Amino acid sequence: MGCGVSKSNQFHKNSGKAIKSAVLIQRWYRQFVARKEMRRRYTWHIFQSIEYSGEQAQIKLYNFLGYLMDNFTPASNERNLISHIFRENEVCRDAEWERYFCYKNIEVPDLYSGPHLTFPLTVEQAVGLVEAFRNKKQLHSRYVLQLLLETWKQLRLLPNINRISTCHSKEITICGDLHGQLEDLLLIFYKNDMPSLEKPYLFNGDFVDRGKDSIEILIILFSFLLVYPSEVYLNRGNHEDHIVNLRYGFTKEVLSKYRMHGKRILKLLQKIFSWLPLATVIDQKVLVIHGGISNTTDLSVLARVDRHNYNSALRPPKKRHQSVAGESIDSDEEAGSTNKVIQRRPSLTFPRTLTKDCFQNRSLQDFSDRLRANTVEEVEIHKRLPGPLGPENDTSQSCESISSEDEWKQILDLLWSDPMAQDGCVPNEVRGGGCYWGPDVTEDFLNRHNLQLIIRSHECKQEGYEFCHNRKVLTLFSASNYYDVGSNRGAYVKLGPDLVPYLVQYQASSMIRELSVRQSAGRSERSANKVLREQLFAHKSDLICAFKKLDSENKGRVSLADWASAVESVMRLGLPWRIMRSQLVTGRPADSSIDYYEWFNELAIKGANADHIDQSLLETLYRHRSTLETIFRIVDTDNSGFITMEDFRQTWKLLSVYLKMEITEEAISDLAVTIDSNQDGSIDIEEFMEAFRLTDKKSRLERGRSMFMGTATDLTKLEGDPNI
Repeated sequence: MGCGVSKSNQFHKNSGKAIKSAVLIQRWYRQFVARKEMRRRYTWHIFQSIEYSGEQAQIKLYNFLGYLMDNFTPASNERNLISHIFRENEVCRDAEWERYFCYKNIEVPDLYSGPHLTFPLTVEQAVGLVEAFRNKKQLHSRYVLQLLLETWKQLRLLPNINRISTCHSKEITICGDLHGQLEDLLLIFYKNDMPSLEKPYLFNGDFVDRGKDSIEILIILFSFLLVYPSEVYLNRGNHEDHIVNLRYGFTKEVLSKYRMHGKRILKLLQKIFSWLPLATVIDQKVLVIHGGISNTTDLSVLARVDRHNYNSALRPPKKRHQSVAGESIDSDEEAGSTNKVIQRRPSLTFPRTLTKDCFQNRSLQDFSDRLRANTVEEVEIHKRLPGPLGPENDTSQSCESISSEDEWKQILDLLWSDPMAQDGCVPNEVRGGGCYWGPDVTEDFLNRHNLQLIIRSHECKQEGYEFCHNRKVLTLFSASNYYDVGSNRGAYVKLGPDLVPYLVQYQASSMIRELSVRQSAGRSERSANKVLREQLFAHKSDLICAFKKLDSENKGRVSLADWASAVESVMRLGLPWRIMRSQLVTGRPADSSIDYYEWFNELAIKGANADHIDQSLLETLYRHRSTLETIFRIVDTDNSGFITMEDFRQTWKLLSVYLKMEITEEAISDLAVTIDSNQDGSIDIEEFMEAFRLTDKKSRLERGRSMFMGTATDLTKLEGDPNI
């Protein structure tokens, strides 16, 4: 019996140790998972914050340029440099546009080995285009223009809101943002098959920008639209906008792939984008839009707007002036369209007495409040020609008058808005356009329109999709590996007659299949930290000033807590800087303080001839690199890739006014001489932008996408200063 007691005590003793060990392992594992989740969240936060601040910077730049257009004299140099981007709808009949876009004088050489097209387009030709692009072939510019012309004609027949239905034998596949990532589209077609009579598709905007194959994606989608006009549907996204394309790569892509006819292709695409439908309703119950809604969104209003007047949703179309003969003498809207019965209504005008800070507001809604709407003259709503799918186009339907400002805000909200967890509707200050809307707004909108679900895109989600607002809003994003390889999955959704979403996830990159989950997460984290380090260096002057305020003894060192506080005060990204210190600062001194001068010495600006250039100018150049490139491409009116020395100086003057900083003529001249190495009197934009890149002394940093430029602190500096 005693032996048995001894064995029992030993058992309880060992089991106690096992339990303690299990508790320690469990505690360690929970800490490990918590740290991993925290790192995942701040990595994602870095990517998303810098992306959205880039969009806000683009809108602010456009508002600034619009201010110059409206307030500078017509003969001013600054106005002449940028006026062409605001001539959005030159007065020209459709027949005249078709002559301008004519492809018949473009010959296809015998050496051309890419796909050949004949019209009407066949299924075999559309499939052949997919295979050709899979094999890295390029479609000849003659066929591109011909395809785009046919697409333009087709889109003009469609209503603002497509209305489609499923049936017992069909389900519709809905895809979100593709952003020029052809690999994702090819994978979707591989997993789900290509569009056909039995396989309808809806693509929900943002086909272009950021990726390298935007034009190929457009060609594929447009070709299937022409082959299956009742099975393929396209919604407009906020990147189907020629102003946004200037910053995010699509303009550059087209001009590099089609050097001779790229300008005509871009102009035709500008018109095509303006004719893309704004929304799609499935079975009268599911609304598919690119961005979102607001508390004022009304589908009956959206069904009646002249969508093609909005070449860019960032600015309302200008009011048309009538001559004595009754014909328009303004060049901001298109005349002679296929709807001859349309009476063009007056639009918003910018008043002559705009205050100088009007373009500095945080959002387009704020900016629009300073626009003078014509409240005396009521708007006459025309009757659209009936479309094949839209009952809202019935010519017998009576329409109430709406103001141009209202309809512009409706379109802006539709393309730029994001959902939020809290109730209410507030301006989207993060993106700079649209709004944030809450669950109460969703509930009210669905009840008013007798709908049950909103499917939208516009936001990258780590799993490729996300439900919110009690599963009544579904965000869908189809561009996998968007920020970096392994950063996120893509997804598409299939809707059958029961309207229950069936989601399919994927990751398109072949590289991701070679990485473990840990390697994939580590790669994304390293990429985010590289982008963040670039931004920290680009704000060197502001950061050093913040450090000096905390370095009372001028030792060149600050404590870890002070370092974290100073960095957050400048960058305003809401990141756990103390935890991230090991990722951003090399070395770990015994006193845990940080030598901030040595920290910045770890980074340098590439370029052997940059030593004699003013360092503050270099920092400005890098910090606003993307904005400067956008201005360059605006100034380059003939899309040649070159600008004159005088235009180069004017570009820097525009930037200095925009940033409210002094840049001397001498500094600009030194910079120009440095770039113009062959002394031909012109600046190559590509060489200029590549000449100044941030590099790590230990490892060359990959060139960041144009979305990773500018932070919130740059944008807030534009607020409240009347001295422009």
